[in-house]
Amino acid sequence: MVPTPQPPLVDDGRPVRLVLPGVPVPRAPHRPGPRPRTAGRSGGRADDFGPSPSSRSDLPDARDAGRRLLTVAVEGLAGWRPLAQLRPLTSARLFDALERGRRPRWCTQGSAPLRLGRVHVCEPVDGVAEVCAVVRRGDRAHAVAARLEGVDGRWRCTALQIG
Repeated sequence: MVPTPQPPLVDDGRPVRLVLPGVPVPRAPHRPGPRPRTAGRSGGRADDFGPSPSSRSDLPDARDAGRRLLTVAVEGLAGWRPLAQLRPLTSARLFDALERGRRPRWCTQGSAPLRLGRVHVCEPVDGVAEVCAVVRRGDRAHAVAARLEGVDGRWRCTALQIG
C-alpha cells in the first residue's frame, strides 16, 4: 500500500461557518451587458454580442450583391434552385416568410427562361441599399425590389417584394 501525501483528516465535529453574522456577503462586481448600439456607430467591439450594423465603407458593392440576391430569389421561387440557398442572404424572419408563403404564379408556371434586367440601386442611409429590377418571362415583365442592410460586413436582405 502506498501512503498518501495528504495530511490526515482531523474532524472535531464543529460546523464550519461560511458567512459570519453581521458581515455582508461579498458579491462579484457588477458587470453590465453590451451597450446599446447608437445610430452613428459602425462596426463593433470584440465584446459585443449579436450582429452589428456595418457602414457603407465596410460593405461590398451593393449592385453586385443585389443582382445575386434577386437572381437567387427568383430562381428559388421558380423551383430552379433550393430556397435554402437564400438563408445566408436574408434575415431569419424574411426566410421563414419565403418558405411558408405562396410563390407567385408567374414564377412557378411556364417554361420560358427568367431574365433579370438591369439592377437599380438607391442608398437612402449609410449601410442601407434598396435595389430593384425587372424580371422578364416571355412577353411579360414583373418588378422585383429588395432592401439590403449591412450586417457584420456583408449585405443581408430584410425585405423582398415581387410583383
